[in-house]
Amino acid sequence: MKIPYFPGCTLYNKASRLDNSTRASLAALGVELVELPQWTCCGAVFPLAGDNYMEMVAPARILADAAKEGDRLATVCSFCFNILKRVNHTMQNDTVVREKLNNYLETDYQGEVRVQHPLQILKNDIGIDIIKGKIVRNLTGLKVACYYGCMLVRPFAELDLDNPENPMIMDELFISLGAEVIDHPNKTTCCGSYQVLNNECLTTNRGLDIIKGAAANGADIIVTTCPLCQFNLDRSQQKAKANENSYRKIPIIYFTELLGTALDLPVNSEFIKLQPS
Repeated sequence: MKIPYFPGCTLYNKASRLDNSTRASLAALGVELVELPQWTCCGAVFPLAGDNYMEMVAPARILADAAKEGDRLATVCSFCFNILKRVNHTMQNDTVVREKLNNYLETDYQGEVRVQHPLQILKNDIGIDIIKGKIVRNLTGLKVACYYGCMLVRPFAELDLDNPENPMIMDELFISLGAEVIDHPNKTTCCGSYQVLNNECLTTNRGLDIIKGAAANGADIIVTTCPLCQFNLDRSQQKAKANENSYRKIPIIYFTELLGTALDLPVNSEFIKLQPS
């Protein structure tokens, strides 16, 4: 199975671990992610002003290009998924926006591409039973906190990925692979996002709140799908460690790194001590 793939600019730099582990994990499960031949940044934010058409140009162009490659587009970064899915929803439902963007881009895109997250591909295309059959290293005994953040599941009407208050799609994946997935109070709480650029104290406190909530419920590790969430949470721990040497850090890794570890792939698994099943 081949699926067109939009990695996004962050995955080519700070979040290369997410890109590498996503491609490798899905390839091991029979899905080849085929990178779009030409792509640009998705824009990083979805415009909140309804008439801010220019900030929709970049994602609309990506979607129109993806339509030339197939009927769907996979993207793993939470920000890219949020923006591409919401612009696609706008192209499907707002004739004014669709006409303006198509005229500007000199194309005729109608919103026909299905924007999908790899979590959906794992669940709906590959299937849990197939994944379980490929597992080499069992996750039994590992206590995992799934952290979704705010961009992956909201707004629900446009993203339609999972329950925005209590998403379970990532939980169900790791439960099926033997891990003990723990509940924690901040699984969809914002990490502070881009506020890290002008209010480091805010993002540090938000990150530590999320981490402490998971740790209080016994988590050995936190998994996420978002490069900015991973950066902010990891940075919060670095700050805490610098201020208090006895602070015990919890690994903050991408969900595809943990999946890749279970598949016995050469991903970032130095924090995870597992024995082959």
